[in-house]
Amino acid sequence: MKRRFDIKSLVRENILELDPYSSARDEFSGSASVFLDANENPYNTPLNRYPDPGQLELKRTIAGLKDQAIENLFLGNGSDEGIDLLFRVLCDPGKDNVITVDPTYGMYGVCAKINDVERRSVLLTDDFSLDAHAVLEAVDRNTKMIFLCSPNNPTANSLDRDALLIIIDNVNCVVVVDEAYIDFSSGQGVLSLLPEKQNLVVLQTLSKAWGLAGIRLGMLFAHPDLVRYLSGVKYPYNINALTLKEALAGLGDVKQAERWVSEILEERENMAVQLKSMDVILEVFPSDANFLLVKVEDPGRLYEFLVNRGIIVRDRSSVPLCEGCLRITVGSPEENRLLIETLRKYRSS
Repeated sequence: MKRRFDIKSLVRENILELDPYSSARDEFSGSASVFLDANENPYNTPLNRYPDPGQLELKRTIAGLKDQAIENLFLGNGSDEGIDLLFRVLCDPGKDNVITVDPTYGMYGVCAKINDVERRSVLLTDDFSLDAHAVLEAVDRNTKMIFLCSPNNPTANSLDRDALLIIIDNVNCVVVVDEAYIDFSSGQGVLSLLPEKQNLVVLQTLSKAWGLAGIRLGMLFAHPDLVRYLSGVKYPYNINALTLKEALAGLGDVKQAERWVSEILEERENMAVQLKSMDVILEVFPSDANFLLVKVEDPGRLYEFLVNRGIIVRDRSSVPLCEGCLRITVGSPEENRLLIETLRKYRSS
């Protein structure tokens, strides 16, 4: 029998009782010749008008591309807004806790700290695998969320799907699967499972495969009830008109995004081969993302060597399980060529 999950039971009492703010554009949407309801400047069309607070046109486009119901979609100012709102809707400060599986994206922990919510850290195994049972052992009655990034940042690997499902199916809290890098993975994500997994939240973004990091547009897919609570807490016009315009334009060229992903994947494999041939590189870890995690002899020295030559990578050597590691984004063919040529000069420096 299908397990029943009640989103409402996890929501903070003050959020359940909240009467959300209703903007002028919430109360009227449609066409008209004269708008005198929102105290806008009548000049400088179209930027004088507030954007659609519900982002309906963009949501319809994304829902169609992702094969999801529009009611399951929340749009945020980057995925970070969605993460923060989940804390504000679900977690009572000083009482509840969340679980992160580390090493992982740092904003989960930052948001927990900002919202005065305990963060319980469970480490991946030495080969960056997900230990589902270790995660389940960390859960208690005050656990509101579990964050799982797949493909993971900074380890670049996809988490085992069966392990993800063990966690999703055996907890009474929300499981957030961050799929920011899913377009670069050969594995299957979990977004298609959303209709049957009511405690599942999936994060995706336009920043990576779509090349739109600058417009700050994050997508959160969840049960419609949770989407409604998030929408009631967000600021009225959280997605500005310029972002809406550029997002629609970018999503209108799916073939271009597919070409970019294909080229990045080809460059990723070429980079991995060349990096493995260098004695300064001790290990190149498998990647399902648009970056490579590499272990080197002296990460601090190598990082400074590259910085002094105008090449910026990320030193992850202080992160648990990533000792001695640098994270290198896959760039354009020219950028990658310059990186490789520069690394070959390292020994003689």
